[in-house]
Amino acid sequence: MSSKTPILIFGATGYIGGSVLARLLKHPNAKNFEITALVRSEAKAKKLESFGVKTVLGSYKDDHALTEKLAENAHLVFQIVDADDLPAMQALLKGLKNRHEKTGDVPVLIHTSGSAIVIEGQDKGNLVRERVWDDTDVEALASISPSALHRNVDDAVFAADKEGYARTYQISPGTVYGAPSGPFVDAGIQNTHSIQIPLMIKAALARGRAGMVGQGLPLWGNVHVEDAADIFVLLFDAIQKNGADNVGHGLHGYYFAGNDEASWRDIARAIGDAMRALGLAQEAEPTSFSDDELAKYFFTFEIGQLWGTNSRFRASRAKALGWSPKHTTKDLLASIRPEVEAIANASKN
Repeated sequence: MSSKTPILIFGATGYIGGSVLARLLKHPNAKNFEITALVRSEAKAKKLESFGVKTVLGSYKDDHALTEKLAENAHLVFQIVDADDLPAMQALLKGLKNRHEKTGDVPVLIHTSGSAIVIEGQDKGNLVRERVWDDTDVEALASISPSALHRNVDDAVFAADKEGYARTYQISPGTVYGAPSGPFVDAGIQNTHSIQIPLMIKAALARGRAGMVGQGLPLWGNVHVEDAADIFVLLFDAIQKNGADNVGHGLHGYYFAGNDEASWRDIARAIGDAMRALGLAQEAEPTSFSDDELAKYFFTFEIGQLWGTNSRFRASRAKALGWSPKHTTKDLLASIRPEVEAIANASKN
């Protein structure tokens, strides 16, 4: 039987997950890890195997029996693929519970949530809320409505920790931005685009002008993708060094990921500036999305309204671990022009 720590990662080819996996493979103790990744693409699976990663073909979203089986065989699981898939999370947790009941091991789960959980109402782009959440305020975290975004999955993860068959942690990024780098990007394995800003860019390109919800006044915490990946590994290291029982878990293991704030208007204006500079728009000044445009470009009108909300927080727990993020909103705004150019070029192909 292998003496290596069995680690399972969901989202290994993803935007954040690829950067986390790259760090694990370069880790000083990497020789002691046995890393398995669930991958949908056979071509990417073969490439990952060339880096020493075991792969299993399948889908976290659809292959629940497989997810359960893989989780049962892992001591530590990184879930970095979907914050809102409750059935998949239930399968994962069932696997961890099976492992505990069969072996006595208390496995560890590091789950990726999202800071949209602290959105308070639909601000329609016209309000800056004063409240700034802090991840060390456990009472406030516990009071978040069960109907909040991501909360149903988060609650399942909290419950597993409370029942005692797993030690669970959650990392909750705000707006994630920037171009990841590393071996998986170079090999064409890792996704290089996030969600929020690219959707704004695609909408702007389609309408021929940058847009925002309402006046674009609300603020969201933001984090560069590489800074976000650092939190996962810092938390992993703390657990490895001290033992999961000695690192705050459950509600005490909730980590916001964000180093700065930006308004949606500032982001929209940076998109407009980039489009004008690239000859993709005549005007740089953003205008408000219509209700029809929100429904058209952001899946539904209700989802589109999220780009007009506030999500403000402090990443106190990560900084207590020694997290020293290198990027600020200045870097976010500077990242937008190359992203506009990349998305515009991709749309031509």
